[in-house]
Amino acid sequence: MRINLFKQSTIEDFAKENAGSVDPFKLWLIKIKAADWEKPDDMKSTFPSADLLGKGSNRVIFDIGGNNYRMICKYWVGADRFSLFIKWIGTHAQYDALCKQNKQYTVDTY
Repeated sequence: MRINLFKQSTIEDFAKENAGSVDPFKLWLIKIKAADWEKPDDMKSTFPSADLLGKGSNRVIFDIGGNNYRMICKYWVGADRFSLFIKWIGTHAQYDALCKQNKQYTVDTY
């Protein structure tokens, strides 16, 4: 199934503020547009370093730009579409701080 990405403008806004992230996020978006996923594990075929969070959160962590940036998305799989909702984007250090607070399961910045 094709991927529906919600809040792509969030990526564009983040890249404007973090110039080093522009090319890595462009590459990520190219891969998303070509992706064909039917189940959550399929994300790992496109992004091997993606981490599926547990606890029924339906969230995935994407490592972007050689692990310099992290993005948390919530996913939903329907009968005819696979959707990603951007919940948070930041640097690896910001992600580590988020995890220390155990907020990676609930953060909803965007």
